[in-house]
Amino acid sequence: MGSSIGDRLSSIGFVPTPDDGLGRKIRRVVGLIVGLIVVLVLLPTTVTYVNPGYVGIVIHRAGGGVDRVPLGPGLHMRNPLTTGIEEYPVFMQTLVLTKASTEGSALNDEINVNSKEGQPISLDVSMSFELDPDKTPNLYSTFRRDIQAIQHGYVKQSIRQALQEVIGNEEIAAVIGPKKAEAVNQTQMLLSQRLAQYGIVVKQFTINELRAPPAVIEAINQKNVMQQQALTSQNELQKNTFQAQGDSIKAMGHAKAILAEAEAQAKANELLSRSVTANLVQYEMAKRWDGKMPQVAGGAMPLLQLGKP
Repeated sequence: MGSSIGDRLSSIGFVPTPDDGLGRKIRRVVGLIVGLIVVLVLLPTTVTYVNPGYVGIVIHRAGGGVDRVPLGPGLHMRNPLTTGIEEYPVFMQTLVLTKASTEGSALNDEINVNSKEGQPISLDVSMSFELDPDKTPNLYSTFRRDIQAIQHGYVKQSIRQALQEVIGNEEIAAVIGPKKAEAVNQTQMLLSQRLAQYGIVVKQFTINELRAPPAVIEAINQKNVMQQQALTSQNELQKNTFQAQGDSIKAMGHAKAILAEAEAQAKANELLSRSVTANLVQYEMAKRWDGKMPQVAGGAMPLLQLGKP
C-alpha cells in the first residue's frame, strides 16, 4: 500500500527530499519580507501631515461626508482606505485677475462689464482674502473643489457680478475719474457680504487698471479740455468783474473824498465870510501899515478910517 502511495506522489511530480524543511523556511522568510514591504508602503498613507498655514479637511470616502472640524497643522493618523484629506490654506492670499499678454488667450482673466450708457469697460483687479478655518469644511462641502478652482470659478464670477452692479449704475466718465474710489469701496462691500457665508474673508479689493474704447476716452478728454477752458474763462470773467468792482469802489471813494473836501472848504469859506467885517479889514491894514504914505495912489489917497475910541 505504501508503494502505491509513493507511486501516486511520483506520478504527480512530488518527490520528498531531505531539503523540503529548508524550502518551507525560505518561503516563510519571503512571505515576511513581502509583508514588511507592504507595511512600509502602506504605513505613510496612514499618517497625514498638514503643513503650517493650512487646515486638513477629512473626507469620508464611503459616504462622501466631511468632518465638521478640520485638522490643524501637524501629524494625524487616518485610514487611507476610508478617508481622504484636502488641504486648504488659511493664510493671506491674493487673487489677481488681469488681461493676458496674448490677445484671445485662454488665460485672459480680465473682467468685462458695461457702464450706465452701455459702454464696455475692461478691468484688471485683485482681491486679497483669508479663509476662516472653522468654515473650510462647509466651503469644501459646497464646491467640492480645491481652493484654486474655487478662486477662478465662483469667486471670479462674484467679482464680475459685483462690479457690474456698481459700474452699471455710473457713467463711464465718472468711473474713470472722480468716482473710481467709490466704485472700489462699494464693490469690496458687496464681495464681503456675499463671500462671508463661505468663510472667505475679503481684506482688500483693488482696481489696478481700467480700459474703455479709444473713441470714448478721446471724447472724455475733449470734454475735459472744454470744461477746463470754460472754467478758465469763467475765472477770468470773475477776475475782471472783481477788478471793475474794485475800480468803481475806488472811484466812488475818491469822489466822496473830493465832495467832502469841497463841502468842508465851502463851509470854511462861509464861516470866513461871516467873520470878515469892515472894522476887521481896517484893523488888519493898520497893523500892516509902516507909517509911510504911498507915493502913487492912483489919484486917490487911502485913508484909514478908525472908529472912535
